[in-house]
Amino acid sequence: FQEISRHVRELLGIEEPLFSRSITLPYRDNMGLFLERKAPTGKKADALTFSQFIQKAGLEPYTTVPSLHGSPTMVGVDALPESQDM
Repeated sequence: FQEISRHVRELLGIEEPLFSRSITLPYRDNMGLFLERKAPTGKKADALTFSQFIQKAGLEPYTTVPSLHGSPTMVGVDALPESQDM
C-alpha cells in the first residue's frame, strides 16, 4: 500500500504528508492539501472542487504541478480540471 501511495504522489507531484514536519518549512502545495481534504468519502468531499477549496481556505489561486521536464510549473486554478462525478 505504501509503495502505491508513493507512486501516486510522484505522479501528482505532491509531497508526502509528514506528521513531524517543521513549522519553519514553507507551506505545503495546494494540490496536496486539496487531496487530503478530498480523501474522506461523502457528499461534501465529493462535491468539493479545487477552486472552491482554494477560495474557502484563503490560499493563493495557483499551485505547482510537475511539468514534462521534471521542474515544477506554476499553474492558475482555472487551468486545472474540476472534480467530476462518474
